[in-house]
Amino acid sequence: MISHVQSATKTESTAVSILAAASASHLLNDTIQSLLPAIYPLLKANFALTFAQIGYMTLALMLTASLLQPVVGYLTDRRPAPYALVVGMSFSLSGLVLLGVASTYTLLLCGAALVGVGSSVFHPESSRVARMASGGRHGLAQSVFQVGGNMGSSMGPVLAAFLVAPYGQFSLEYCSLLAVGGILLTFRIGRWYSAHRSQNRSGTSRPVRPSPVSREKVTGSIAILAALIFSKYFYLASITSYFTFYLITKFHVSVKGAQLYLFIFLAAVAAGTILGGPIGDRIGRKPVIWGSIFGVLPFTLLLPHANLFWTAVLAVVIGLILASAFSAIVVYAQELVPGRVGLISGLFFGFAFGMGGIGAAALGELADVVGIETVYKVCAYLPAIGLLAAFLPNIEAARSR
Repeated sequence: MISHVQSATKTESTAVSILAAASASHLLNDTIQSLLPAIYPLLKANFALTFAQIGYMTLALMLTASLLQPVVGYLTDRRPAPYALVVGMSFSLSGLVLLGVASTYTLLLCGAALVGVGSSVFHPESSRVARMASGGRHGLAQSVFQVGGNMGSSMGPVLAAFLVAPYGQFSLEYCSLLAVGGILLTFRIGRWYSAHRSQNRSGTSRPVRPSPVSREKVTGSIAILAALIFSKYFYLASITSYFTFYLITKFHVSVKGAQLYLFIFLAAVAAGTILGGPIGDRIGRKPVIWGSIFGVLPFTLLLPHANLFWTAVLAVVIGLILASAFSAIVVYAQELVPGRVGLISGLFFGFAFGMGGIGAAALGELADVVGIETVYKVCAYLPAIGLLAAFLPNIEAARSR
């Protein structure tokens, strides 16, 4: 009996450490990814880029990430790949090295695309690892995993402000050490993943539960969730790609200062992310999704009319509220379509990345025509799409019938 308790405790401890490792590797992956938008002011000056060209760099990053993720998720649902995370980190390493030495706009696009490929391989399998290590607390596990990524996204502007801005584009090569660390960390995760699969094959696997709602409601709910992702990530694209330019243009903030304001916003996103999953575990996913998307609307409407101080305050509030939705959306979708963790994770991470990329390109074109300040007045209405969350079925109630 004692040995059984000790074994169970050891297994639980191992799951916690793997969840922490998955979150840490997500931090490293997204730090690399967030470096690109953070150095846009430097690249714009060095290469004389337009806002549209900057948007297309984000599009190259996000489209390669988005288009491949559902494919990777579908394939790994059928044939799990424990060491796919190492492959993903290796692509990110290659992209970062290329961005550091690029001398033409074409090479910048290629470097951005390679980082995107790395993310496309990384996210579906790492999300699966987080669910495997969750101990049944899927919302909490997804939030812990996701907050690592959001913390990484917030670190990009800090590195840009204190390393890349003072020392130039080539200093990105020093940042490649992050990818090397990620490769070592994901190799350890791959070993646990492989061993965990072997144990499951030797034991009794639990049957996959059917979806708690009809196929028609599943289809309609996925469409609503996609619309909410569109709203969230188009708005986030306006911040991550152009907030520094907005602050520089409207308030005459320095490049370094603007990057620090962007860090504050992204840190708020990281803090908000950790709230969405556990709250969803407690009160249900639908209220979190509803409150996060539609609830941010008053603050986005105020942002274009605020002074610098209140712009910073509103950015923090927007980041906190808006970030809580994604973990809830992913777990909600996984519960809608049981047994397809990789496909659903890849689909929603991929769609989120794609909307971010398309949003950045479209908003860049708009900024060239009407100015960067108008972009924020237009994007302020996007969270109104959150009203669609009212039509999502209550999964918890459906399951209890």
